[in-house]
Amino acid sequence: MDGIPPLVDQYSQGAAQRELGLGSFEQHLAEAAGAAGPAPPGTTFFDSRAGLAVRRWCPPLLGLEPHCAPVRYLARRRELGAYRSARLLLRGAGIGTFLLPPGPVDDLTSPAELARAAGGRAHEVVRPEALAARAADGAPGADAFLRAAAEAVYGAARTATAFASAAPGCDGEPPPAARVREAAGRWLRTRAPGEEPADPVLTRHLLWTAVATGLPVQLHGADPEAFTGFLRATSGRGADLVLLPGPGPWHRRRAYRLAAAFPHVYADVGTRPEEALREAPFGKLLFSTGARALAELYVVAARLFVRAMQRLMGYWVADGWCRAAEAARIASLVAAGTARRVYRLDYRPAAAAAG
Repeated sequence: MDGIPPLVDQYSQGAAQRELGLGSFEQHLAEAAGAAGPAPPGTTFFDSRAGLAVRRWCPPLLGLEPHCAPVRYLARRRELGAYRSARLLLRGAGIGTFLLPPGPVDDLTSPAELARAAGGRAHEVVRPEALAARAADGAPGADAFLRAAAEAVYGAARTATAFASAAPGCDGEPPPAARVREAAGRWLRTRAPGEEPADPVLTRHLLWTAVATGLPVQLHGADPEAFTGFLRATSGRGADLVLLPGPGPWHRRRAYRLAAAFPHVYADVGTRPEEALREAPFGKLLFSTGARALAELYVVAARLFVRAMQRLMGYWVADGWCRAAEAARIASLVAAGTARRVYRLDYRPAAAAAG
């Protein structure tokens, strides 16, 4: 990829393992395009920026010309089969390392399965809410549940690379023990089997428990400002925090500024390095695809990121902001270097090795 090392994708959810017809493929493409509901009459979700990007970069990886008709592309996909087409796409994306949840979930690949298909490496990012749901299934009461959930989080920290919290925000102090016990009892009485906790007291309690393990923690709340007190309170506790903000530009800018303000806080750039590098130090930013289900989305996100980074670094060099060697170092940091350091990837066993 023209001087940029194999990417580290710090957040995705895996690729679909089954054949996808036109309807299911378009449904996943619609989600990537941020659309809800069916396409307008006479149109398709290939008529979107995501759809154009798929048609631009993915057909050549399957032996077709760029911009071929969607029906021809999907026919070729079926001809090759789900596994072989995903393998060709993932190996052509330029991603060497993936961080994603344990699986398989919802017919998506597990980390080991994705790594084998991509010829790369993968590491598990565990949600404490999922651990709590499993702990609750056998707990006779609130105290037993809280003990089992804490044991599950600390047990997962021995093999996981990071935690990922679904809490929408968090204060600067852990919730009081009495409130946590009360919330746990209330949730246990009303939960369905397998249901994950959504009570804000429980999600904050689980987040503080994850931080106490010392592993990096991804914060997936849409509004990074809702974590400001938590970011301030966790400084110096040994756990790095990575903000994955919502899609709005205000949320992204706030995440970049918070990453700049706190030494242990980092921010996801997605495919927009030109926006992020204006707001935060270069060593506080990490790439991700955010891909789910379609192997094509890994290709598209990687291409968009690399091309944007190359354009930006080329402009900086041409305008005298830095030399070519410095530009290459900055691009390598955001593409892979910072993620390797924050997640300690050079010291952790992967879910699967290339092969």
